[in-house]
Amino acid sequence: MRYVIRSLRADEWRQARAIRLAALQDPAAPLAFLDTHENASAQPDDFWRGRTAGAAEGSDSARQFVAEAPDGSWAGTVTVLVERAGGDVRFGEPAKLDQTHVVGVYVRPEARGSGLAEALMRAGVEWSWSLEGPPVERVRLYVHERNARAAALYRKVGFVPTGESVPLEGDGDGALELEYEIRRPESSVTV
Repeated sequence: MRYVIRSLRADEWRQARAIRLAALQDPAAPLAFLDTHENASAQPDDFWRGRTAGAAEGSDSARQFVAEAPDGSWAGTVTVLVERAGGDVRFGEPAKLDQTHVVGVYVRPEARGSGLAEALMRAGVEWSWSLEGPPVERVRLYVHERNARAAALYRKVGFVPTGESVPLEGDGDGALELEYEIRRPESSVTV
């Protein structure tokens, strides 16, 4: 694998927009994302600048990682949101403990099967364990019950089902988002 996994920089909003729009055009997008290409492509530049700044290096509330090829193109991305106990609810149940929440996982079709998705996920999980302040106790994510490819990836990198689920609004067949988590390893606990 010849990609560098790194944090997004605030001035990279155009590239962040481009990979997000590509992700929303993927055939799996209706199962993987809560947004649509139509909605995202209609957003003004200021929206993308703010979104990128909020998940760039130095942000203490989120971090977006990208997989950069030697030519500077991006082959994949993942975003990790910080959720503190008692804080705002972004999706699912309110955080009962300090945790992070993985969202926006995407690898371009030509890079799939290369280990890139696993590397992006590892970067997000490792960043979660390194956060200062109260230690993060778990990393969670949700996956659509019919998104078998994504669920297999998450299990491969160590996520396990919690048994919790969230009904999706507007999904006529009653699909659920299934919660997965990785608990903080004992060796990572800071005192």
